[in-house]
Amino acid sequence: MRQHVPCRTGLERFHPKRHILAGAALLIATCLVSEGRSQETEADQKVWNAGAYSFSDELGGFKITGVSGTGTRDDPFVVKEELESATPVTLTIRTIRPIRPFDNSGLYANGIMFMRIEALNNSGQAWVEFEFELQEQEGQASVFGDGLSFDQRRTDNVNISSSNFAQYSRDFEPYDRLRYIDGKVDPLAMTGFNFLVTDYTPRWRFYLVQDPRIPSS
Repeated sequence: MRQHVPCRTGLERFHPKRHILAGAALLIATCLVSEGRSQETEADQKVWNAGAYSFSDELGGFKITGVSGTGTRDDPFVVKEELESATPVTLTIRTIRPIRPFDNSGLYANGIMFMRIEALNNSGQAWVEFEFELQEQEGQASVFGDGLSFDQRRTDNVNISSSNFAQYSRDFEPYDRLRYIDGKVDPLAMTGFNFLVTDYTPRWRFYLVQDPRIPSS
């Protein structure tokens, strides 16, 4: 007489050791896939968060390689970038926390942003000037009434400096522009710019246009 053996699922037919080996292989494969995705995400990262703000190179033409800081005088935002051409590029800045003007707790977007831009010149050409422009609306000049400026209430240079440029000029009407002059940044060299951005009527999003200038002849 034949003995009838209950049907078993595919898993029940595996030896216990095979279960362990299969589980280990699956875990290793999952880790490798996760690591690959993590590396890919970091390489393609467009938005970087720091303090109460985010910084993005989503409009193209340059690449952010790192962001740190909280935007205070003692801990400024430091945005590290690589510019691949000598044409204007636009940094998009957004609030990621509630807006509370002039709040110093660090928990809110307060409209006071001490900043340092560290730019790698990968354009293949020397920069002899560098200009920044603030825009509340992309592609539109900022006006006095929007409250956004390079600290236009002050006339001294205590918050403005550069590692490669000795002088600067500011224009407030009809633009909010800050131009660094009297210097040079060679190809593949790094340069740093320090300044204070104030927005007395804070918005959820604004733009910082960056325009490296090359010799005219």
